[in-house]
Amino acid sequence: MSLEILQNYWWVIVSVLGGILVFLLFVQGGQSMLLNAPEADWTQMIVNSIGRKWELTFTTLVTFGGAAFAAFPLFYSTSFGGAYWLWMLILLSFVVQAVSYEYRNKKGNLYGRRVYDIFLLFNGLVGCVLLGVAVAMFFFGGEFTVDRAAMLDHARPVVSIWAPTHGFEAIFCWKNLLLGCAVFFLARCLAALYLINSVDAGEKFYKWMVRQLWFSTGFFLVFFLAFMAVLLTSDGYTVLSSNSVSTTVQLTPFKYWHNLIGSPSILILFLLGVANVLLGILRTLFAKHYTQGIWFAGIGTFFTVVALFWMAGFCNTPFLPSVTDPSSSLTIYNASSSKFTLQTMAYVSILVPFVVAYIWYVWKKIDAHKISRPESH
Repeated sequence: MSLEILQNYWWVIVSVLGGILVFLLFVQGGQSMLLNAPEADWTQMIVNSIGRKWELTFTTLVTFGGAAFAAFPLFYSTSFGGAYWLWMLILLSFVVQAVSYEYRNKKGNLYGRRVYDIFLLFNGLVGCVLLGVAVAMFFFGGEFTVDRAAMLDHARPVVSIWAPTHGFEAIFCWKNLLLGCAVFFLARCLAALYLINSVDAGEKFYKWMVRQLWFSTGFFLVFFLAFMAVLLTSDGYTVLSSNSVSTTVQLTPFKYWHNLIGSPSILILFLLGVANVLLGILRTLFAKHYTQGIWFAGIGTFFTVVALFWMAGFCNTPFLPSVTDPSSSLTIYNASSSKFTLQTMAYVSILVPFVVAYIWYVWKKIDAHKISRPESH
């Protein structure tokens, strides 16, 4: 395979992992419901249900980050090394999640369950919002410059230089927060759908979950539609030439609108994704005791996220634009590893379908029996 094919292949892999990750954020969405559960038993049942899946989300996050940074190392040095406050807060939220699941139910813990429930809420809120912010930077960019010649500077071999705020500016950018909030409320929608499917706690619990779904769906639609409206009307950069030495870009009005309608594969995937998300939610809201909405909404989430990643990285588009210096913008061509590295990793990626099959098998085994009230004690 040529280097260009390998670069495109690995962006597809990163997109697929990103889609799986956002679907699995239903765990974080469920954690955000713990503190307002009307009954103590319901809190424990939610923990029992989503607690069986939290490792999958954590592992997928690590795999997504590893694949992105291994295939596109300049992205690693620029984003993680520069906007480190953003990434450190994301990692902190997932660390406290792991600690909470480990110690929440242990006898004699010093803090009690309530403190660990607050930690889980922190991960559910901050983790989802900041992951959305990180993805939004693929479209709205960051304040950085890239100087490859600096690698030869023995005194200060820093290739990428970020703004002095080192990621705080991205967290408080309102455009990024639109997607961050949309991801958070989508995670809550998916959590409600998953808990309806996996918990058998009677009519009262079911109706409470439906109310949570109504609430979260309303906010999700507001933030997601606002994000898409801003994105599709925004200017973006078109890559005229890009290689490991230099990159030339041109400002293009309505860039992402052209990416969406100009690529049939992206458009079809996006429309299928949105339609499936709405189908899963609406059938659950309006059909009596419908419990399979998580599968339609989950598949739709996966399709939509993959389509957004393709809008950001394909169609001669930099997947991390530089607001400070457009010529420093990162593309899948100037930020990738060498052909040897990409090709070697491509052989390893053949194992991905087997890993997915194993996850599916374990998922089915774990969910063979629904969580019920007696298990909450």
